[in-house]
Amino acid sequence: MKYKPLTKTQKIQLSHFIKEGYGSPQEFAKVLDRNLEMLFYIEEEVFTPREVQSVVSALRGIVTVLRIRERKKSK
Repeated sequence: MKYKPLTKTQKIQLSHFIKEGYGSPQEFAKVLDRNLEMLFYIEEEVFTPREVQSVVSALRGIVTVLRIRERKKSK
C-alpha cells in the first residue's frame, strides 16, 4: 500500500490536536504507547473504563486529522 505524506493542513491540525489535548508530542507518545499496550493485553478489569476512553479519544483525534484530506476532496 502506498502512503501519501500529510498535507500542510493535516500537519497543522495534528500539531494543534497534540498540543491542546496532550501538551507535548512526548505526552501524546505515552498515550499512544498505552494504546498499544491496551490492545495487546485487553481483558476485563485490566484497564479502567476511563483509561480506555482516553485511548479512544486519542485515536479518534488522529483519525479526524487524517480525514481532513478526504473531506476537502469531496467538496
